[in-house]
Amino acid sequence: MAEPASSAHGAPSLQALVRYQQQLDALCAATLRALSGQPGLHYRGRKLWQGQALLPSFAPHLHPKAAADAALAGITVAQPAVAHDAPLPDDLASFRGAADGVALRLRSSDRALRQQLRPALPMARRVFDLLEQYRAESLVPQTWPGVRANMCHRFEAWSQAFVRARLHESAQGILLLTVAHICRSRVTGDAVPEALQDLLEATRFGLAPCIGHALYALRRSRHNQADYAVHALEIGAVVAALVDNDAGNSKPAERLREEGGEEDAWLQIWVDFETDSEPGFASALTPRDAPEGEPERYRAFTTAYDRVVDASQLVRVEQLASLRTTLDAQVAQAGVSPGLLARQLQARLALLQADGWDSGQEAGRIDGSRLGQLIASPKERRLFRTEHIAPHTDCALSVLVDCSGSMKAHALALATALDVLLRALGRAGVSTELLGYTTGAWNGGRALRDWRRAGKPPAPGRLNELCHMVFKDHASPYRSARRSLAALLKPELFRECVDGEALRWASARLLAQDVRRRILLVVSDGSPMDGATVLANDPHYLDRDLQATAAHIEAQGQIDLRGIGVGLDLSALYQHSTVLDLAGQSTRQVLAQVVGVLG
Repeated sequence: MAEPASSAHGAPSLQALVRYQQQLDALCAATLRALSGQPGLHYRGRKLWQGQALLPSFAPHLHPKAAADAALAGITVAQPAVAHDAPLPDDLASFRGAADGVALRLRSSDRALRQQLRPALPMARRVFDLLEQYRAESLVPQTWPGVRANMCHRFEAWSQAFVRARLHESAQGILLLTVAHICRSRVTGDAVPEALQDLLEATRFGLAPCIGHALYALRRSRHNQADYAVHALEIGAVVAALVDNDAGNSKPAERLREEGGEEDAWLQIWVDFETDSEPGFASALTPRDAPEGEPERYRAFTTAYDRVVDASQLVRVEQLASLRTTLDAQVAQAGVSPGLLARQLQARLALLQADGWDSGQEAGRIDGSRLGQLIASPKERRLFRTEHIAPHTDCALSVLVDCSGSMKAHALALATALDVLLRALGRAGVSTELLGYTTGAWNGGRALRDWRRAGKPPAPGRLNELCHMVFKDHASPYRSARRSLAALLKPELFRECVDGEALRWASARLLAQDVRRRILLVVSDGSPMDGATVLANDPHYLDRDLQATAAHIEAQGQIDLRGIGVGLDLSALYQHSTVLDLAGQSTRQVLAQVVGVLG
């Protein structure tokens, strides 16, 4: 797999790193499906999913650091050296080793039995899960030497990162590192790295009387998960007790996430890897913990004030003309050839279809209209015809733009790129539509007023009035809709956003098009946000609806759903996405990325 291309400054751009990571995730998912024999495995937002269920993370060493994450933290892959605690990105072999380890876990471990036997104490449970991962890795077939080498490489890379971050300098840190190494060495038969042997020796010597018998029994019982669990539970209980005994010299484990001090970073590797078996929501920005209980079914408190409007009706005629003049100047300055872009888009979007017949061929089907030539000239051989296959863009594409307040700063750059894109798509024979979504008011508006008058019933659902805008519909050619496109520059249109309902609205309009291929391109810079709804419901109410809606559209397969994140990676929401830097990229570069994600 090729490394990401470097920018003019020598380091790969964030966009290139995100695309590279998405390709790497796709390859790792293919490896997982092949080795585990379980279809439906895929990565989304750097998390592993089985269909619509989020899988647990299994073990701390199965989380290689992505180069894109390091870049967001201010570190580039081109830097030869960084601070001792910096999150260096991992190499390709680490990702492959992590995928191999997860595949063996899914292949060799009975999840129901593991859930039944897991201890209640958090630290004992984490050690128990870690030991079960080692058992799965020890069962790698002898005919898979590459898989074994990959897993060893990944574990050593994790160990080096642990030491480089100085997480071993606390008593508990060196205890957990020692437990991780001596248990893995005993179960898998792989030696402890020579560079760590002296570092771990004193702690290993102290642990030997406490866990020696159980440690010896691990490898002997590794082919039977239930027997193995007996000894794993014993080791987990001992380690948990040792951690509790040292609690007077360090902060309690359960408070580490809240306090988040650097001195407590050693436990984060052990706390963060544990994931509940229930699916949770990973937002486009950061993972969020799902609240307990079943999520509420999505609904709206009232739809009386929702509206779908022609965007040009929201702008005065004189202002719309002025905005169009501004947009024309920006498009001219961009200097992008719509004709060239149209040819690129046609190459990406066209489908091969039969388009008549080619007569006068020497092979194929007999052409009845030429049989007279055979009588006149018995040696005539060009009596056949073949189907003429030509590319046709039998395609409809809808662009759905997030018109939330944070997108206001990107309006001019975005409108410029979309204006050129829609013009080129029209030339390529693609039916296009430009839609936007926002709210009719800030903080709930009339919907919130009605809820208060009703006595504030609990869990009211969506509490705002939707405003869905049509800048250009499929029936209108670009020339007649070009004035309306300039309405995207009006700042007052940008308020809050309810993404899930907008996605359903746009997909319903797209499904009404009688074409062979339908593409919905969502342009957004964040997760849904409606202050009134969030305060009156579960904080993840809108997030869950967006995730469920996107997953439903992708599962149906009638619409090709693509995400474009404005300064944000949307891969947690959409299987196919890219990241745009509208402030730092030219219109030509932005359009090149859009063409790429469409392909």
